[in-house]
Amino acid sequence: MFTGIIEEVGNVLSIHRSNSGAIISVGCNHVLSGVKDGDSIAVNGVCLTVTRHDSAGFQADISNESLRVTSLGQLKSGDGVNVERAMAATGRFDGHMVAGHVDTTAQIMDISRDGNSWKFRLRLHQPECIRYFIERGSASIDGVSLTVFDVDTATASFTFNLIPHSQSLTTLTTKKSGDVVNIECDLVAKYIERLLGFGTSGATPASQGGVSMELLRQHGFM
Repeated sequence: MFTGIIEEVGNVLSIHRSNSGAIISVGCNHVLSGVKDGDSIAVNGVCLTVTRHDSAGFQADISNESLRVTSLGQLKSGDGVNVERAMAATGRFDGHMVAGHVDTTAQIMDISRDGNSWKFRLRLHQPECIRYFIERGSASIDGVSLTVFDVDTATASFTFNLIPHSQSLTTLTTKKSGDVVNIECDLVAKYIERLLGFGTSGATPASQGGVSMELLRQHGFM
């Protein structure tokens, strides 16, 4: 489990692809403190398992599924990446619950200045995921916990602002219109949808008809 509070911007030392997936080496410093092989580190929001590490960085395997669903396959040597260690049980929960399991990607449609922040407008590549977005809700964008607004279901698009603190500590300021970022939707929303889909009888979502307005009313959500 992660929080979406980026600890460090690392850099891709190498990424080697094969038919079985890819192996990535990430140069970093701070996140190596206390790390051991087998630990989880999120790279641009994707939970990866450390297979090797030394004083210069760590190495991890990337499955073909992760290459298909995320933007990790577009990385090249020298690229900056957002990295975060798994949250310690005794740590502060400063962001929101992030599993490191990317749901889809999104394309940056527009970037503009908004006071001392940068405003990003994104469109999801899987439009159905927009149902997990609410006004002033949270989403993980390339691993960064951010508040979304101007959610448009019809176009599967939304906006977020990047404040100065996040500008200095993440890779998002290096992005430009047309770039692709990883998106993890709100974990709680996905679990609620799944549980409501089964109804009170324990029947499958298909036999219950999934989530409906009437079902939400029955369970006190409206």
